[in-house]
Amino acid sequence: MASNLEPEVHEIGRSLAAGFPSRSRHPVRTLDDKAMELSSSDAELRAALFRFVDVTPACASLDDLATHLAGFLDEVHERPPSIGAAMRMSHTKAGRVALGAAAAAGVRHMAHRFIAGATPKDALGDLRALWRARIGTSVDLLGEATVTQAEADRYAERCGDALETLAAAAPEPELGANLSVKVTALTPLLRPDAPELGREDAARRLRPLMSRARELGAHLHIDMESVDSLETTTELVFELLEEEPAVSAGIVLQAYLRESPAQLDRILEWSRASARETPLVVRLVKGAYWDHEVVEARQQGWSPPVFEVKAECDRNFEELTRRLLDARPLVRVAIASHNLRSVSHAIAWNRLGGGEDSDLELQVLRGLGDDLAQSLARSGSRVRAYCPVGELVAGMAYLVRRLLENTSNESFLHEQARGVALDELLAAP
Repeated sequence: MASNLEPEVHEIGRSLAAGFPSRSRHPVRTLDDKAMELSSSDAELRAALFRFVDVTPACASLDDLATHLAGFLDEVHERPPSIGAAMRMSHTKAGRVALGAAAAAGVRHMAHRFIAGATPKDALGDLRALWRARIGTSVDLLGEATVTQAEADRYAERCGDALETLAAAAPEPELGANLSVKVTALTPLLRPDAPELGREDAARRLRPLMSRARELGAHLHIDMESVDSLETTTELVFELLEEEPAVSAGIVLQAYLRESPAQLDRILEWSRASARETPLVVRLVKGAYWDHEVVEARQQGWSPPVFEVKAECDRNFEELTRRLLDARPLVRVAIASHNLRSVSHAIAWNRLGGGEDSDLELQVLRGLGDDLAQSLARSGSRVRAYCPVGELVAGMAYLVRRLLENTSNESFLHEQARGVALDELLAAP
């Protein structure tokens, strides 16, 4: 089977790339892409713009917004003409108001590209458009780690309301009755030095959500975050799934972690011993906290827990993909990536093993993987878009991470936008 893998990967990749929508039919998206290309080409400009995005919710007026933008841009030494014009506008009161209004509109537009709406109800228009295209969704309620019990209670309440909204609106449960939740938002007590306390506190909020998801026929996916909470989150999920053997639920496996193969061993061992009626869904992702994990490890004098070379992470992702697909029906598999090579590799291995395309779920982030999602859906593959929902303030950390991902010099999306040859993009890592 391995000898046939690479030709199959390239054939699938070329077919999917041919199905990408034409950029000429999406003028607004073309402008977005040009802005991304501009920011990715200059590290100083990228840092200035992302710092501006981060402070936008705290600005009290359009003048204040423009003043902050001008201050950040003033640190950029080589400025393209558009940046020079913005700096000149900041020299007068009227110019700052106009610049602030344009900047605010730009941030709102960019946020909506990645964030579907302030609430699940607000997002239903976008979600229904995806459902009509036979693209499933998983809604993620934005919010970073909570610091008070009241915040955790509000997050749990929002999750409960979201389950009700999605279950009532989705034309089919498989398409849209799907919610992703964060354990770090369900408790302010999740600390490495006292894992039992945080696990018990999160469990009292997660347990009723799992029960309600089972009653509604909905799917509840537990997101993984930093490595600090990995062990606690895993133990919590396993504990509660034993209590709710019929609920459709899932967990995340992060390929950028060096210990991810051992983590998969543990997931498969638990799945073999479990009496669950519904197999666990394992969502395989690359991981999104790379810099944080490396910097923190070096500050402590530890070896970084993540692969520091992208090719090593990509190879691990493919190895985990094959192991997951070979482990079915013990688990259900969702491969989450915008990398055409990674997605084509998963489809190829699935087909070569005798699987149908419908046996494999492929996931993308709304706003980053839209072209790929449309091509996959048209080809008959089962695809799901991960759709963040929340207020702009709560979503700022998420938005900055997505912008960083989209403009990274090592990003597949960046390489694709630069016009790198398709065969090179599809080459084995």
